[in-house]
Amino acid sequence: MVNQSSPMGFLLLGFSEHPGLEKILFVVVLISYLLTLGGNTLIILLSLLDPRLHSPMYFFLRNLAFLDLCFTTSFIPQMLVNLWGPEKTISFLGCSVQLFIFLSLGTTECILLAVMAFDHYVAVCQPLHYATIVHPRLCRQLASVAWVTGLVESVVQTPPTLRLPFCPHRQVDDFVCEVPALIRLSCGDTTYNEIQMAVASVLILVVPLSLILVSYSAIARAVLRINSANGRRKAFGTCSSHLLVVTLFYSSVIAVYLQPKSPYAQERGKFFGLFYAVGTPSLNPLIYTLRNKEVRRALRKLLGADGEPREN
Repeated sequence: MVNQSSPMGFLLLGFSEHPGLEKILFVVVLISYLLTLGGNTLIILLSLLDPRLHSPMYFFLRNLAFLDLCFTTSFIPQMLVNLWGPEKTISFLGCSVQLFIFLSLGTTECILLAVMAFDHYVAVCQPLHYATIVHPRLCRQLASVAWVTGLVESVVQTPPTLRLPFCPHRQVDDFVCEVPALIRLSCGDTTYNEIQMAVASVLILVVPLSLILVSYSAIARAVLRINSANGRRKAFGTCSSHLLVVTLFYSSVIAVYLQPKSPYAQERGKFFGLFYAVGTPSLNPLIYTLRNKEVRRALRKLLGADGEPREN
């Protein structure tokens, strides 16, 4: 039984209706978290230490890796505690902080993936002007826009969500404090919050995804015009890792935030949310290291196994 003795906190039910599944999820989430910590830390170190990775693409990749580290650390330790034992409680302050960070960094990632798509678009479609267009100052400005947009979105949406009249049982039917789950917990009128979430979903999900699709449509046309098969492979290799990350991220996020209201959709949304919040941050480093020759070369150099002659 879940302890309900804390009226000022919340009960993160998560997957408590499947007690046999919780221990399995504990192991899966723990391994995923360790992969996230190790993989993203490695990408940050490689992009800082290797001069060949001092380019705009790896600047944005470093931002994405740092974001994933912060994002997962904001809720996975609490989630592991809840999965391991019967105690599912989280304080109101803890839930508030978790909601603020979850919203802010989730929004930042949506914008950052769109910025990375723009970087790939310029690299493939305007290669001769790439250094002029995507200069270091613009990179810093675009990254700042992504981080500031996430912060503004969280400042706007977190307070109205926390001011909702929550039902006395305070049982959040999710593994993390996020907007859809807290809206479902309310016993009052949630019309304003639902409209706010719908508008935010369009601005933060649909608009960046549309820009990404437009960018990759232009990239596809440019690649098809390349006569050399080697040139087409090189152009495709530049974009394939990012396109795979975008597909995994947006498909799971849309399944969580743009799903219809029904008990089945709600239960399914928890598993999509688990993949979006836990799975994609652990897969991103693997996708970028396994599919990227420059990152693999930097890793071999760091390990002293790059095959290049060493100086005495």
